[in-house]
Parts: sequence; C-alpha cells; structure tokens
Amino acid sequence: MKRVLVWVMMACCVAGVSQAKNNGKLYGVAFYNLENLFDTVHNEGKNDYEYLPDGRNKWNTEKYMSKLRNLAQVLSELATDKLPEGAAVIGMSEVEDRGVLEDLLRQPALSDRGYEMVHYEGPDRRGIDCALFYRPDVFKIDSSKLVPYVYLNKDTTHATRGFLVVSGLLADEPVHFIVCHWPSRGAGPESRNWAGAQVRAVKDELLQAHPQCKVIIMGDMNDDPMDASMRLFLGAKREAKGTDAYELYNPWWNTLVVEERGTLCYRGKWNLFDQIVVTGNLLHQKGKKLRYWKNEVFVRDYLFQQEGRYKGYPKRTQAGGVWLNGYSDHLPTIIYLMKKGQ
Repeated sequence: MKRVLVWVMMACCVAGVSQAKNNGKLYGVAFYNLENLFDTVHNEGKNDYEYLPDGRNKWNTEKYMSKLRNLAQVLSELATDKLPEGAAVIGMSEVEDRGVLEDLLRQPALSDRGYEMVHYEGPDRRGIDCALFYRPDVFKIDSSKLVPYVYLNKDTTHATRGFLVVSGLLADEPVHFIVCHWPSRGAGPESRNWAGAQVRAVKDELLQAHPQCKVIIMGDMNDDPMDASMRLFLGAKREAKGTDAYELYNPWWNTLVVEERGTLCYRGKWNLFDQIVVTGNLLHQKGKKLRYWKNEVFVRDYLFQQEGRYKGYPKRTQAGGVWLNGYSDHLPTIIYLMKKGQ
C-alpha cells in the first residue's frame, strides 16, 4: 500500500470536513474485524480451546485484557477525524459472545461513549459471531434479528455466521444495517457467492416491506469488491452514477483498484474484504435527506507492524505462535453520511 498516498488522501479529507459540517450533520458508520476476540474461559459449544491458558496460544488474562484495551482504543477513535464523538454505529465480526462485548465496553476508552450492543449467538463452527455497537441517542433501534445462512445441499461442513439485521431510525430516517462475515476462503467461492445472493434477497425483502428505507450492508466478505460474490451475486456496483434507488453502490472498488488501499495483506498483496455498501437511495439526494458522503480506510501508525518480515502489514494479536500485542489482521473501514439542515 502506498502510505504517502494514504496520508495525502487523509489530509484532503480533513480539509473538506468543515465544508461538509457547514452543509449539514455528519454520521459515521464503521466496520471492524476484531480478529478472534475470545476470553480465557471455555464456553460450552464454542471451539475456543486454542484461546485458553493451556491452549496453543497460551491465552491468559494479561493477553486478553491487553487485547481489550487495544481494540477499545481503535473503536474509540473511529470517525473522530471528522466527528469528536466518534462513530454512531460500528459493526464487528469475530467476537466470541456477549460477555467479551461487555468487557470491551467497560474499557476506559469506550466506557463513557454510551454505546449499546446487538448480538445473537450463531452456529459458526469456530464459535465467532457478528455484533453491532450503536449510540442510542443517534440510532434508535426498532428491531433486530439474526437471519441464518442457508447451506447449499444442506452441507454444513463449513458451518458459518448468519446475517445480523438491525433496523431503526438514523437522523429520523428508517435505516436497516446488515452485518456480515461471509464464509472463509477455505470454504470456496461458491459459499460466498451464495452468501451474496442471500444478503441480496434480505435487502430486497426489506425494501419491499419498507420502500422508503435505506439499507447499509457491512462486513468481512472474505472477497474483494470485484469478486463475483460482491459484483454479481450481491450486485454491488462500482460507480455511484447509474446506481438506481434499490440497487447497491460499493465505494471500496475504486479504493482498492484506483487508490491502491486495502484492509488486509497476504503475501505482499493488499485485499479489501472489509466493505460497507449502500443502497442507491442514499446517493444523489436533494433537500433535507440522509445521504452518503464518502468512505475511508481507518489508518493509524500504531495499527501497522513497524519492523521485521511483516513491516507495513496490520499488526495482529499474534502470529506464528508469538504474541505481538497487536490489534487485528484487518484495518477498520468507515463511511460518512450527511443530512442537510439539521
């Protein structure tokens, strides 16, 4: 990734903040893969054995508490370049259960933010789920549910996460958030294509029931924006121009291809699996309507390895059995929404 280009882009973003604020109120929506946020105690039904004190990772209280502090720092800083109060909504993946989320919200960096959570236990074979943090003073929830992933030919060899749907009012307008963590690369592209088709069906059903609502789909898709699961099966388009109201726009396509920025690095190649896509009715809005403004990969120096073989990669919690006291193997992503006249 071209780090100089990243910082130039960030400077341009900051320069445009005051103009955006003068035109209306901003709302930050973020997503972050927390990379195996497990506690140190075995939970029935969870494949958490490597994250126990006597497990492969020698996962103990010191490491767990450090992981919580590190993640809380990142979450607390999301969107603060443009909004002192931070993100209004944060989707997450790779959390073990509600308990680790409660521990996370108790961290000093987050304890005064007023976040509440949405979480459902899912059937993932590793025991990891998706979740959502939100500020109830900004996003007022009406309902939530976990839509199960339906398996092709009933083959549950790669049991995976469902799709977390959270519905409510953001800026007094109906918005549905769908938080995803699509099947792993090891499960094969067909499983992710099928995930894309299912999420598209969920989106269509929401819009059919509530034609005036907006839909925001976020998650670790385990695919890049131009891959078939995103491009064809989900139907997320590269350009905002020509995206109809009920279609999907994916701003991360150009982020990866044109700006050469990604969220994870494998064998020296950057990918952008962590995406937030929006329905076309958040584009080209006129008057006092909630609309999409811009997107960014969240970048801080501390999130990167500073030396060694993996210099410049995201600094993960551990690698090769060595505890690095890092954050995640993914970088967070953010979109900004704006509403005029507030």
